[in-house]
Amino acid sequence: MRILIVEDDPTLSHRLKRALDHAGFAGDVADNGTDAEWMVDHTDYQAVILDLGLPGQSGLTVLKIWRQRRLPIPVLVLTARNAWHERVEGFHAGADDYLGKPFHMDELIARLQALIRRSTTGEQSAIQISGFRLDEQRQTVKTPEDEIHELTGMEFRLLRCFMLRPNVILSKEVLIDQIYDHDADNTPNIIEVYVNRLRKKLGREIIRTKRGQGYQFQGSIR
Repeated sequence: MRILIVEDDPTLSHRLKRALDHAGFAGDVADNGTDAEWMVDHTDYQAVILDLGLPGQSGLTVLKIWRQRRLPIPVLVLTARNAWHERVEGFHAGADDYLGKPFHMDELIARLQALIRRSTTGEQSAIQISGFRLDEQRQTVKTPEDEIHELTGMEFRLLRCFMLRPNVILSKEVLIDQIYDHDADNTPNIIEVYVNRLRKKLGREIIRTKRGQGYQFQGSIR
């Protein structure tokens, strides 16, 4: 899952990117509103972490533009701890959640995970599809037979991408874009390796190969 960080403080944006990577996300960084607006237009992001106090075009302006265009992307707003008026303005502009600075990274990750779950599956807790339960904290998956499998970092990223988009055909290129940093040296064939690893743990029928198109996770939300 790819997340956009919009923050002009390079120290904080670096910490955020590192925390996202540890939690199994791929993070991109924009340090101003103009770049952020362009990046959302050209990349499939699952959520945005948005600082309102940006130079030039403010984060609030960018958020209003996204909502006027009816972009449904979840937005977690960062504000100064005592700037209650920014929080109110942010919610009115279409923010989905907010955190006041300074904040704990664990709380930010938990809020981000909840936003993505609500926007994609409507679930408020762990991701559950057709009897499979993905635990984002422990990075494990529980099968319908109650077997629990530990996942490597890349297996977890890939399975989460599949489970958040059940029955959608995802190409190798789309999957690479969602689970790897843009500057990583990867080839489409690496996806096949990790899909086979997941099939050994979940069963071969759960992830189908669509020749010439990609892969499809078979399931329904319940």
